[in-house]
Amino acid sequence: MSSEQQLEEWLIQKLLGLKYEYRPGIRNRAALEANFREKFQELNRVQLTGGEFQRLLDEIVMPDVFTSAHTLRTINSFTRDDGTPLNYTLVNIKDWCKNTFTG
Repeated sequence: MSSEQQLEEWLIQKLLGLKYEYRPGIRNRAALEANFREKFQELNRVQLTGGEFQRLLDEIVMPDVFTSAHTLRTINSFTRDDGTPLNYTLVNIKDWCKNTFTG
């Protein structure tokens, strides 16, 4: 039987073989959220305040996989701190082949 570390290394190698990029800098939730924030703001051409970003996370992180999948594939709306609406996408749904998830 393999150790947990061996299993993780095996999985990483399998994903690398499928052309996934290994991100050693994303080792905790804070780093993951920082990467997501950067990509979200770039995709939607917007700068969110700390409070707006936290509210956005609260709205999009949900346990229901079907709702999450729908949110991922559609244009969504969010009310900014100043009351203005922000229509956003989580991925580039128009030119899906231009999506990037790394820094």
